[in-house]
Amino acid sequence: MLKLNTTYIKSFVSDDEMANIWPRMEQAYDQIMHGTGKGSELLGWRDWPETYDKKEFARIKRAAQKIRSSSGVLITIGIGGSYLGARAVVELLGDYNATEALFVGKDLSETAYRRAMRKMGDRDWSINIISKSGTTLEPSLAFDVFREKLIERYGRAGAKQRIYATTDAETGILHDVAKREGYAMFTIPDDIGGRYSVLTAVGLLPLAAAGVDIDGLMSGAREAKKHCAPEAMTYAAIRNILYKKGFSVESLAYFEPSFGQMSKWWQQLLGESEGKNQRGILPDSMIFTTDLHSLGQFIQGGPRGQLFETFLHIGQMLNEKITLPGSADLGLDYLAGKNLASINQIAYQATIAAHGKDGVPAMSINIPKLGSREIGYFIYFMEMSAALSAYVMGVNPFDQPDVEAYKKEMQNLLQPGTGK
Repeated sequence: MLKLNTTYIKSFVSDDEMANIWPRMEQAYDQIMHGTGKGSELLGWRDWPETYDKKEFARIKRAAQKIRSSSGVLITIGIGGSYLGARAVVELLGDYNATEALFVGKDLSETAYRRAMRKMGDRDWSINIISKSGTTLEPSLAFDVFREKLIERYGRAGAKQRIYATTDAETGILHDVAKREGYAMFTIPDDIGGRYSVLTAVGLLPLAAAGVDIDGLMSGAREAKKHCAPEAMTYAAIRNILYKKGFSVESLAYFEPSFGQMSKWWQQLLGESEGKNQRGILPDSMIFTTDLHSLGQFIQGGPRGQLFETFLHIGQMLNEKITLPGSADLGLDYLAGKNLASINQIAYQATIAAHGKDGVPAMSINIPKLGSREIGYFIYFMEMSAALSAYVMGVNPFDQPDVEAYKKEMQNLLQPGTGK
C-alpha cells in the first residue's frame, strides 16, 4: 500500500547505522504497543481503526447526510488538530458536488471571517464546532460570531437544528452549552490528542459531509495498523540518524497542489510531537515544481548539512488525463500525445535524482494512488512514525506543554492578572 524509497539516502545513512539504531526503534515500537512510554494515556489512536465506536460512526454518517441535504456550506470551526486533518483530506478527496467545507476559527483574522461569509453567499448552511474544552479563544470567538449569524438567518430554534458540536463526552464549556441547547453532539475521545484525531468524529463528520468515503479511510487505517510498522520504523530511524548528524530541517516535497493542506497536517503532527526540550526536527514543506523555480536554487546550490527532503509521490491521481497537443510552433512537438500527469511524474523522478545526486539526503514515500483507503493508510503510517521518532528522540510524542505559553500571555493582556 505504501512504500519508502531510500535510494538517495544510502550515502548518508549506512547499514551499520541502521543496525545500531534498530534496537532503539524496536524498543520505541514496544513502548507504543504495550503502553509503557511517556504519554501512554493518549495512545487511543493506536487501536482506533479497529475499536472505534461503530454506533457513533453510524450517527456521523446520518448527520452528514442531513447536512448534505439541508446545507450548501458547512462552517467547520476548530484550530490545530481540530481542523487540519479534516481540511487536508477534504482538499484531497472531497466531492465538489457535495456540501462545501469552509474552515474558520483557526486564526483571529477579520479578513478570513469576511471571506468565509462572502463565500457562503445566500446558500443554506450549518456549523460544526470542534473543541475539547470549549475554552480555546480562536474557535470560541468564531463560534460566538457564526452562531449569532445562524440565529439571525434561521431563528434560535432553527439554528439549533444546524449546529453540530464535537467535544468532550462529559465536561467542558462547549459540552455544557451543547447539552443545554440540544445540539447534535459527537465525542472527542479522552485518549486521543488533537493532532492524532483526524480519524475520530473530529475529522469524520466534516469529511463525510464533504462527500469523502469515510469507510475507505478507516479500512486503509486498519490495514496500516497491521502492516505499516516496518516502513514507519525505517522512516523514523532515518530521520533520527540524520538528526544526530546535524540535519535539523525536513522538507516534505510534493507535486500535487491538492496535497498542500495535508503537508500542514504533517507539519503539526511532527512539529508538535517532537519539538520539546530543545529537541526535534523542524518540518517544512515545498510544492514542486512551483518552488523549484524559487527555493530549488537554494536546495541545489545552498549549504549542505542542515536540510533533508522527504518526497511524497502519488502514483495515480485521476483517471481522466489531459492529453498534450504538442504544438510544433511552441517547440513542444516531442510531447505530442503524452498526458500532463506523466510529465509531472517525470518531474518528480528528475528532481529527486538531481537533489539526491548533488548531496541532499532525499527519500520518498510512495502512495500507489489517490483514494480514501490509501490516504487512511498514510494518516495512520504518519501517526505511527511521529510517535516512534519522538520516543527515539527522548520526548513525549503526545503532549504540547509549550503551546500554552502564548495563550497565557494573550489572556493576561486581554484580562490582566488571569494569564499567570
